[in-house]
Amino acid sequence: MMSDGLSPYAVTEAVSQGRVFPEPPHAYRSDFERDRDRIIHCSAFRRLEGKTQVFSPGVNDYYRSRLTHTIEVAQIGRTIAKVLGLNESLTEAICLAHDLGHPPFGHTGEEVLNDLMADCGGFEHNAQTLRIVTLLEHPYPGFMGLNLMYETRLGLARKAVAAAKRKGRAIADCGLRIADSGTGANHESFDPVNCTLEGQAADVADRIAYNCHDLEDGMRARLIDGNQMRHLDLYAEAARRVAVERIPDWTIRRTRVAKTIIDHLVSDCIGQSRENIARAGVRTAREVCDRAEDLIALSAQYDRWLADLEQFLLRNLYHHERLLESAANVRRWLPELFGQLCREPGRMPGYFRGFIPDYGLPRAVCDYIAGMTDRYCLKLLGVPNS
Repeated sequence: MMSDGLSPYAVTEAVSQGRVFPEPPHAYRSDFERDRDRIIHCSAFRRLEGKTQVFSPGVNDYYRSRLTHTIEVAQIGRTIAKVLGLNESLTEAICLAHDLGHPPFGHTGEEVLNDLMADCGGFEHNAQTLRIVTLLEHPYPGFMGLNLMYETRLGLARKAVAAAKRKGRAIADCGLRIADSGTGANHESFDPVNCTLEGQAADVADRIAYNCHDLEDGMRARLIDGNQMRHLDLYAEAARRVAVERIPDWTIRRTRVAKTIIDHLVSDCIGQSRENIARAGVRTAREVCDRAEDLIALSAQYDRWLADLEQFLLRNLYHHERLLESAANVRRWLPELFGQLCREPGRMPGYFRGFIPDYGLPRAVCDYIAGMTDRYCLKLLGVPNS
């Protein structure tokens, strides 16, 4: 371990590529702490409170919103980073920003916007996150975006690049500048094939968080129950560990099972990642980024068990008839609003109209809609928010 408590392969300011626009150091906050704080204070972060995770905000105060999901991801990510000696502030910043680009109405909203933008570069929420932090947020007079550190943007770019490759589309189609290195003392030609361990930790934390809390919310809504999941090793092991049959209270039972699954997955990730790092022999953050292989990962067994849970949730929760009915409404609402704003761009704030000359009317409309909460979107359409 290094003298500051970090592992030698963790990211520090000393090895960072820095910011695109140079800024003087802060008196008592590190650069990555400043990134975290900029994300928390940006308007896109606040709007996550009104965006769907699985259930629409306001349907029930106990269900997760996109914001509470984000906070849970950050908690898991920081735990992994702390135990492995990684940069907690960088990990937290990536976790807190990872869903800034999610549109209203969850993944259905994303699918609709992607269809509407098919001839204009498409829409993908990870790419939109990068667009927000590099362009759309504008709290500073000297530049657009939040001017985040290179490693923070690199962690956010991880999923965006993967999604673009799957779709055969260039990230540049959305007007991003994610390849820009910073201008700090370590600025040099840098073409990483992977992100840092902090970015990888944020990715695993997201996967653990959304599966476990979607499971818990699905049980709370009584769309799924434990009897359906007896064949799932991950669920069965957790149920056995907490002796679920001895817990008469339904709320406590489902909560303890979900939290135990999280504990098992995080513990497995930490143990497996330690083995991966030792086997790879990486000594610096740069060496990590030069390896295509992810070193922060679940073991083969737990990865398979989590994949089984994901398939179960897809079939039995996300495709449940109650959720499909809501999705059908969204597929009517969003195209209608998109068409209205394309015909009447004057209804958009002047800030978004200002992007039309450089990015085109459809992209400007898409940016505006993607930033909306569910409630505001319904308000513009005149749809009662029940």
